[in-house]
Amino acid sequence: MSNEGEKARTSGEVSRPEPTLPTVNPAAEKSEPPKPTFHPAVYVTVWITLSSSVILFNKHLLDYAQFRFPIVLTTWHLTFATFMTQVLARTTNLLDGRKTVKMTGRVYLRAIVPIGVFFSLSLICGNVTYLYLSVAFIQMLKATTPVAVLLATWAMGMAPVNLRVLLNVSVIVIGVIIASIGEIKFVFIGFLFQIGGIVFEATRLVMVQRLLSSPEYKMDPLVSLYYFAPICAVMNGVTALFLEVPKLTMNHIYTVGVWTLVANAMVAFMLNVSVVFLIGKTSSLVMTLCGVLKDILLVAASMALWHTPVTGTQFFGYSIALIGLVYYKLGADKIKEYAGQANRAWAEYGANRPVQRKFVIVGAVVLIFFLFMGSMAPSYAPESMGKMKGMLPGSSTGNA
Repeated sequence: MSNEGEKARTSGEVSRPEPTLPTVNPAAEKSEPPKPTFHPAVYVTVWITLSSSVILFNKHLLDYAQFRFPIVLTTWHLTFATFMTQVLARTTNLLDGRKTVKMTGRVYLRAIVPIGVFFSLSLICGNVTYLYLSVAFIQMLKATTPVAVLLATWAMGMAPVNLRVLLNVSVIVIGVIIASIGEIKFVFIGFLFQIGGIVFEATRLVMVQRLLSSPEYKMDPLVSLYYFAPICAVMNGVTALFLEVPKLTMNHIYTVGVWTLVANAMVAFMLNVSVVFLIGKTSSLVMTLCGVLKDILLVAASMALWHTPVTGTQFFGYSIALIGLVYYKLGADKIKEYAGQANRAWAEYGANRPVQRKFVIVGAVVLIFFLFMGSMAPSYAPESMGKMKGMLPGSSTGNA
């Protein structure tokens, strides 16, 4: 009995341990506050700024600065990107994602090189287009990129043909056709180069999508640039060696400025870095919608900087294309959902800041009025517009 009682007492002691004093301050055990990060609007603003700057910068160099060597410029961008990605891979963690990619020589030759070929072709065609077309018209034509991607997806067997979806995206094509009809400075060869660039880019995107369908090859845009930039730089360099380098002299480079070319390549590279942060901090959907906003701002910037004539027909056609693009990307349900959220936020903003809301409305009306009048002026007063352009500096050259 005494042994059984002793066992019971011992087991009871084990099941109810004596309370111990805490050795660590409970407040210190709480997780550290998260490091402050930028608001998503900052990443959106930076991406739109850099993306627009690259386009306007390239247009300035290739057209207005008379550096008419688009393949050389593309080769320089890719060479600079190759150097910078190698530096970042060794000094930062921005390219750590490459360690999870099972890249072999066979995969590089069978997947990366073909994608690099289409990447080079799209870049070459895209830059050559700046020699012939205005920034505004180029952005209008780029609205058809989702349509080209959809058709390439069907052609490569990545998805079944869907006539209903084709009908939806046809609105985008119709809008771009209307905008093309209204283009005053329509250059057919430039139009062909831009369409070719869109087709090559769409094919590249579908090939990348097929490559990334396997988790072992998942890459962010910067890691993709790490692998694609070297092969693209070599292919573009060989092409430039035969087509443009014989005509290129050091005088062309000195006229533009070495540091100007360095700044141009740096802005182009920073754009790729900003894409990584934008997708990481927001989503691909936000990037799509920001792309639509960026295109609208670029059209407005082209009109403001180079006095590009945008006719009412173009304005109408591009509006149709943008509406079709948003509908295709979001769908009716999402549009209704976001419209409801925006309506509630706008009503709340009006209740809290009624004066500021009135200023926003007035400013938007004034901006739309001037954009509309600016687009109609070349059609209704071409002589006056010609005289006005003749009075402006730098208006005698280039295809704005």
